[in-house]
Amino acid sequence: MFKISLAKRVLSFFPSLKTELRIAKLPYTPAAFVSKSLKTAVIYSLLTSVLSFFVLQRMKLSLFLMAPVFFVLFILFFEYSMIGVKARVRKREIDIDKEVLFIGRYLLVKLYSGRPLLNALMETSESRGITSKYIKEITDDISTGSTIEDALKNAMLYSPSEKLKKIMFHINNALQLGIDVTKPLESVLEEIAKEEELEIKKYGKKLNSLVIFYMLAAVIIPSLGTAIFIVISSLLSFPIGLSGLLVFAFFIGVLQFVFISMFKIIRPKVSL
Repeated sequence: MFKISLAKRVLSFFPSLKTELRIAKLPYTPAAFVSKSLKTAVIYSLLTSVLSFFVLQRMKLSLFLMAPVFFVLFILFFEYSMIGVKARVRKREIDIDKEVLFIGRYLLVKLYSGRPLLNALMETSESRGITSKYIKEITDDISTGSTIEDALKNAMLYSPSEKLKKIMFHINNALQLGIDVTKPLESVLEEIAKEEELEIKKYGKKLNSLVIFYMLAAVIIPSLGTAIFIVISSLLSFPIGLSGLLVFAFFIGVLQFVFISMFKIIRPKVSL
């Protein structure tokens, strides 16, 4: 009873968790997810605090420091679990944005071939990719008795992708106005294509400057610096041990990893 009450109190600090869980496709109620996160945070905090006990004992520090260590670790592990939901939503958004233009054009081709909207949606849902699975959720809603308009509204509400929301909005708006769906759909696809083209151009500019900085910081300076340091150390009879070279190599490896991560982060969410 106390566990459920605590989970509900913590849940009040995360009002959007219910929507985020649904968007992330996680099979938990908000209270159940918070309860699971609290339990996981307690377990990992206890295990890490046990390790801190030996560290504090070896450093001859007060063991009373274990209490604040446990509290800080508990907060960090719990926040990590909650951020994990947003990270999953973000991943789904990236996956959908990579395919949304292709799926939209596939749907447009089906409509131009004379297929009714429902049939076009069902055929699109049978194609490959994560976006087609999202379209299948719309057709499943319609199969269970929802109208096309209600299914599209529900899709817009729980879509992690703004681009897919635009497509669904224009289709739904055309249905409500009673006009042909193909023209609004074609218009929004052209708009999305221009946005992606702009993203690619921006990526190219960022990439050029980042590559120059990478060549300087991760290639030229380390190689020249190592050569100059070896020459100076030989002149001053300053020996360089294996451990020193390994530490230097470790920092170079970390620097390379940072740059690789930066290249991945700035990459646009489109299929290049």
